[in-house]
Amino acid sequence: MTQTKPTQRTAADLTTTELLTAYAAGELSPVEATQAALDRIDQLNPTVNAYCLVDAERALAQARQSEKRWHRKQPAGKLDGIPVSIKDIFLTRGWPTLRGSRTINPDQPWTEDAPAVARLREHNAILIGKTTTPELAWKGVTDSPLTGITRNPWDPTRTAGGSSGGAAAAVALGMAPLAIGTDGGGSVRIPAAFCGITTIKPTYGRIPHYPASPYGTLAHAGPMTTTVTETALLLDVLSEPDHRDWSALPPPTHPHLDTLENGVRGMRIALSLDLGYATTHPDIAHAVTRAAHTLEQLGATVEQPDLHLDDPVEDFHILWFSGAAKSCQHLTPEQIQQLDPGLQHIRQQGLTYSAQDYLEATNTRMKLGQRMGAFHQKWDLLLTPTVPIPAFQAGHEVPPGSPSPRWTSWTPLTYPFNMTQQPAASIPCGTTQDGLPIGLQIIGPRHSDARVLQAARALEKAQPWQRPQLNPKPTSHA
Repeated sequence: MTQTKPTQRTAADLTTTELLTAYAAGELSPVEATQAALDRIDQLNPTVNAYCLVDAERALAQARQSEKRWHRKQPAGKLDGIPVSIKDIFLTRGWPTLRGSRTINPDQPWTEDAPAVARLREHNAILIGKTTTPELAWKGVTDSPLTGITRNPWDPTRTAGGSSGGAAAAVALGMAPLAIGTDGGGSVRIPAAFCGITTIKPTYGRIPHYPASPYGTLAHAGPMTTTVTETALLLDVLSEPDHRDWSALPPPTHPHLDTLENGVRGMRIALSLDLGYATTHPDIAHAVTRAAHTLEQLGATVEQPDLHLDDPVEDFHILWFSGAAKSCQHLTPEQIQQLDPGLQHIRQQGLTYSAQDYLEATNTRMKLGQRMGAFHQKWDLLLTPTVPIPAFQAGHEVPPGSPSPRWTSWTPLTYPFNMTQQPAASIPCGTTQDGLPIGLQIIGPRHSDARVLQAARALEKAQPWQRPQLNPKPTSHA
């Protein structure tokens, strides 16, 4: 482990709420906060490889404009002056969106913002740069032929998870307090658990998304932060409407922040360490069970019912691998040979499925959604580990020695809730004996995003969390 003893906090370590309070009091300026984030990137990005693009000049220009507004006591937007990173999957005006792929030409006009990026601009967030992703966001770890390996802030020999691994590492290390990621099978929750940050994959459609993902309605956008309050605030911003997503939900009736402090008293919460088919590391089982007991002490009713689901992984593969084939359909044979070998493999497998196969997988998905809908008639929330194993060696899709070649083999508790479109948060709940973060997954019925965040906030207050302290010694990205 390459950690150091905690040092004095700087502007890069402040939460969004702390930054906004300091701006209002005149104790700190957006320029200082942005420069602190840029300095932290210069210091630590060579070790973890979280950013693939940093635009310091443009970020500081935005920060100076924000500083003027705060000096006039006329901030504009909920995030005025807050540094934020963009996963390199979202279209971003003025920056190339390469999606971790050598097959995309950066030398072309980049004139459009994805909905999430547009909302950030409207609320005057400071766009720092773009974070790393595996090629076309296809797997649960972050490495690509274009940008190399992204590493874990707690131990750079380990993976940061994925596919939003760059975003998670950046947030964990104070390279900007906020990030936006995507999640088609766990891709904000997996790296949040491995890097010790907070996130939510909201109900499908809660955050408008454009262009439509080749993975269809499995894919969600999600906020990634260090605290539940920041997650709720960013979700409120990202949930604002955008006409380009025909499947988007209407904006929430009330801000998610409104009910965040209501606690869990009276909630009926179920705990499952395995969903009936997974195997969970003992350290993780212990931490998740302890978190459940904490919620019980806060007034919830917590039980461990028999929840014996069938692992839907084969049907998820049909949906996911078909999406991979779709994402590569425009490539030439020469470009296909440039792809990540694992992506080449699932693309080829995706081409073998028929429309009937896809519809059968969709039918399994619908039945799982009905099963969970019935489950939530009794239970307000479901708790599971986010990922049942600790972060493993960086640069591998699966833990070395694993009998399965695919990432879904070690994250069996995340992708089912993309299939059902339920909101699912991940919040840190402890560390393993080796000092690696453990994530608690909090799942609610569809449209219960506020309830999920409410429980996450109650646990966060009862079990405070600290960021990692990383020794900034460069680690090879080879």
